[in-house]
Amino acid sequence: MSSKPSWIEKMASRMGLVPGQTVKPEPSPYGDDLRNYPPFEKWLEVEEQDSARRTRKMAMIPTTCFNCESGCGLLAAIDVDQQEIVRIEGNPLHPGSRGRNCAKGPATLNQVNDPERILQPMARKGPRGEGGFEPISWDEALDTIALKIRGLLQQQRHDEVMYHVGRPGHEGSMERVLQAWGVDGHNSHTTVCSASARCGYQMAWGHDRPAPDHENAQLIFLISAHLESGHYFNPHAQRIMEAKERGARIVVMDPRLSNTASRADLWLPTRPGTEGGVILAALRLLIRDRKIDLKFVENWVDWRGYLKELHPTDSSSVEQFLDRFTEHLDSWTPEEADRQAGLEPGSVVALAREIERAGPRMASHIWRSAASGNLGGWQIARSLALLTAFTGALGQEGGTSPAGWNKLKPDFFSMPDHGDRWNELIWPRQYPTSFYEMSHLLPHLVEDGVGKIGVYFTRVFNPVWTFPDGMSWMDMLRDEEKVGLHIAMTPTWNETALFADLVLPMGHSTERHDIQSQETHSARWISFRQPVFRTLARLQGKPAGDTRGFNPGEVWEEDEFWIELSWRIDPDGELGIRKHFESPYRPGEKVTVEEQYKYMFENDIPGLPEKAAQMGMDPFEYMTRVGAFELEGKTDRIHENPIEIPEGAAVIVDPISSVATVDGKKVGVAVDGAIRVGFPTASGRVEVFSRLLQEWGFEDMALPGAPVSHVAPEMLDPDNGIFVLLPTFRLPTMIHSRSSNSKHLMEISHANPVWIHPDDASQHRIEDGQLVKIETEIGHFINRARVTDGMSPGVLACSHHMGRWKLENSPGSSWGSSTVRFEDLPDGRVRMRQIEVEKPVGNVDPDVDRSWWQEKGVHQNMAFPVQTDPVSGMHCWHQKVRLVAADSTDQYGDVVVDQTKSREVHQRWLSLARPASPELHGGLRRPRELPRPLARNPRAYLFENDRNDGSQR
Repeated sequence: MSSKPSWIEKMASRMGLVPGQTVKPEPSPYGDDLRNYPPFEKWLEVEEQDSARRTRKMAMIPTTCFNCESGCGLLAAIDVDQQEIVRIEGNPLHPGSRGRNCAKGPATLNQVNDPERILQPMARKGPRGEGGFEPISWDEALDTIALKIRGLLQQQRHDEVMYHVGRPGHEGSMERVLQAWGVDGHNSHTTVCSASARCGYQMAWGHDRPAPDHENAQLIFLISAHLESGHYFNPHAQRIMEAKERGARIVVMDPRLSNTASRADLWLPTRPGTEGGVILAALRLLIRDRKIDLKFVENWVDWRGYLKELHPTDSSSVEQFLDRFTEHLDSWTPEEADRQAGLEPGSVVALAREIERAGPRMASHIWRSAASGNLGGWQIARSLALLTAFTGALGQEGGTSPAGWNKLKPDFFSMPDHGDRWNELIWPRQYPTSFYEMSHLLPHLVEDGVGKIGVYFTRVFNPVWTFPDGMSWMDMLRDEEKVGLHIAMTPTWNETALFADLVLPMGHSTERHDIQSQETHSARWISFRQPVFRTLARLQGKPAGDTRGFNPGEVWEEDEFWIELSWRIDPDGELGIRKHFESPYRPGEKVTVEEQYKYMFENDIPGLPEKAAQMGMDPFEYMTRVGAFELEGKTDRIHENPIEIPEGAAVIVDPISSVATVDGKKVGVAVDGAIRVGFPTASGRVEVFSRLLQEWGFEDMALPGAPVSHVAPEMLDPDNGIFVLLPTFRLPTMIHSRSSNSKHLMEISHANPVWIHPDDASQHRIEDGQLVKIETEIGHFINRARVTDGMSPGVLACSHHMGRWKLENSPGSSWGSSTVRFEDLPDGRVRMRQIEVEKPVGNVDPDVDRSWWQEKGVHQNMAFPVQTDPVSGMHCWHQKVRLVAADSTDQYGDVVVDQTKSREVHQRWLSLARPASPELHGGLRRPRELPRPLARNPRAYLFENDRNDGSQR
C-alpha cells in the first residue's frame, strides 16, 4: 500500500480540511536555487516533465530579447524531439538582466507562434496602400531590389537609396552595409524619441546619453516613470529596487502618479515645461551654499572658458566662476521655481537637500519625458547633466557616467570608408545641430522638393502609426514619383507595410543573428542574438544552411539578406561593394553569417578569447552557448585615465585651458600633473558655456536656461478647456508599435484612455468612461476619459502603444488592431473611423474566443502636427489641446485631420530654425564635433563638396 497521500488528501490538506496532514513539495532537481535553472553544462541535454509527467528532452539555447532596447538575455527551451519552443525565459548568465525578464520577454513566444505573421515574401497587387499582396520568391525580391539599387549607383543617384530603421537592435552592422554601398542613406526614429536629451547631454559632457549606476547610488533622481517603463526597464528596475532596499532614496519628477512615483521618497508633480527651472533652482542653492564637489568643479568643469568668454576682466579662479554662475542662476529662486512648477512651497529646497545628502552618489536619468515633450526640452537634460557634474557624481561609483563608457561597439571584419556624400533629405541644412536624422520631417522635405527616394527600406519602423502627422506619410508613400520602390522588412503586418511594394518576412529574436550592447549598469557587456533552431542543429553536428531552413515558413534574417543582396548589387565587384562581403577565412568567397561573428568574437572583444579558452571553447562557441560576455575592468572615472604619449612626441599644453595637443591635434587635458583623457568637448571638460551653440547661431542659448515651452502654464487655460496633453507615457507591457501580435500582452494592456484629474473632470462635466474629444491644432481624436487622482490638475495624458489599425480586406493583427475606413469630409478634412467587423475565426487562433475585451485603443499620433525644436531637431510631443465632451456624431476611435493645417503648422515651426549656409561657419553643414550614427569623412561636411549636378562625391 502506498504511503503517498492521494490527490484528494493533498487537496484536503491544502484547504485545511484534514488537520495534521502535510504534503512536502518534491525537491528541485537543481538544488535550493529558486531560479530553478539547470546547470549550464546540462543546457543541451535537459530532461524535464510536462504537466502530465511525461519526460521530454530539452535544450536551452540563449538569445537576446528584441522587445525593447534593454537587450535582456533569453533562453529558448526547445523540445528536441518535437523541434518546438516550449517556453522562453531569462538567461541567468546575462550580465544585464541576470535571468529576469519583464512580460515582454516571454511574449516572444506569442510572436513566434503568431498565426497571422508574414511567412513568405509578398509583392504589392493593386494600388499602393489598398492592402493587396501576393506571394513571390526570395530570388524575385532580391533581383528586383538589386537591379534597382545597382542602377541608381551607376547613375550616381546614391542619395535616392535610404534605409529607415526604428529599433536597430544591433551594433553597427547596417552602418557597415550602407558605407559599403557608398550611400549616406541611414535614417532613424531618434527625433521622435531622444534627440533633445541627447543634445542636452552632448552640449555639457560631449557624450549624448547617460548611464546611471543605480545599484551603488544613495539618491536616484528620475525625470520619468523610469522604474516601470523607461529605457533598460528590466535591468534598471532590478538595480533601483536593490539600491532602495539598501537605503537609497528616490526622487521622481512626473506630473503623473506613475508606479515609479508611487515608490518615490519625494514626488515632484511638476507642470510640463517647468522641469528645467526646478533643476536650475536646486543647482543654484547648492552652488550658493557651496554644497558641491569643489575639487571636481575645479578640475573638470570649464570655468576658465566661461570666465574668458563672458567675464574676461575678472580674476581667473574657480570661486569667481561660482559667484558669476550663481548670478546667472539668480532668476531661478526656489520660491519662483515652486510657483511656476505648481509644487508645494519648499519642494525645491527639499530636492536640493536630497541631492546634498547623496553627494557624488546621485544616479540621475532623463531620456524622453520632459526633454522630448517640450520646445527647448534639451535644456532640461543639459541642466541635469550640469547638476551631475557640480555634485561630483559624473563618472563616479553610484553616480552617472557617460553611456559610452558602459557600451561596447566592436568592429566587423571589413570596415568600409566613411564616404564623402551628404544626403539633405536626412540631414537638411535647416537643422545643423540636430540629434540626429530629421526623420519626422521626411514627407515635408520630399513635398518641398529637397529630394526623392528611389529605394526605401523600412525596418522595425512604422511611421504611419508611430510618427506625428501620419497622413503626410500615407500621402508620400502612395506617390510612386516620390518613393520609387518601398521594401518593408517586418515579421508582422503594420500600417506602413500596407504602403510597400515588397514585404519581406524577417525573424524575431529567436530567428536571426546580431549583437547588442547596452549601458544597463556600471560595466561593459555584449549579447548575442541567434536563430535558436539553427544553432541547436549546428551544436548537434547537423548540417546548417541559412536560416530559412530552420525558421517558420520562408522567414529569413537580416544579416544573411544583406550579404546576399550586396553580392547581387555588385556581382562582378566593379562597384567595390562585394569585397566587403567576402569571407575573411576564404578569400574571394561569400562570407557566412557565422564567419562574420566568429571573426568579431576572435578579434575585437577584449578578454573573450581568454574566457572561452578557460571553458574549453572557442569564442564563437562560447557566445552561442552562454549568450553574453561581460568585459573585465571598472568603467567609472574614465576621464581621469592618463594618456600615453608616444616617446619623442612634442606635447603642447595651453597655459589657460590646459588642453594638450600633439601636432595640432587635441590628445587630452592636463589635470593634477598628468595628461588625462577628459571629456570629448572642445575644452576637455564639462562645459557650462557652449561656444558651439554661440558660433552656430544660438547665442541666446549658449548658457544653461529654462526656455518657455510651447505648452508652458501661461499658455494654457484649463478652466476654459485648454490643457496640455502628455501623449508619451509608456506601459511596461507594451512594445512601442510591436505588441499587437502578442495576445498575452494585449490582454494585459489594450486601451489608452485620457487621464484627467477629478477637479478638471467635474468642472467640465466629464464622467469616468465618457467619450471625450481631444482637439489638436490640426484635428481631433475621440477617446474615453479616465478620471483619476493620479493625474495632476490642468494636465491630460494618453499613453503610447494602443490604437493600431488595418484597412478593410487587408492583412493585419486581429488581436491588437481595429479595422478602419478613411473618409473625406465635406470641409476637406479626412476622418479615420473604426468600423464594425466580425472577430477572426477560431482557426486563426483558438484563443480568439477567449478574448473578453472589445476596444483596442485610439490612434492619437495622427492628429498631432510636427513641432520641431530648432536646436535638437526633436519633435516636441506635448500638445496644447482643447477638451470637450464628444457629441452624437462622434464615435470611439475617430481621428480627424486637416492636412492643410498640418503643412501650415510645420512651416510655422520651421521658421524657428537657424539654418547653415555656405557663407557661414566656414562653409560647414554641421559642426564636425557633433556625432552622426553613419559617420562621414570630414570633407562631407562642406557645402563645396556638392557637385554641380546636384549629387555628391
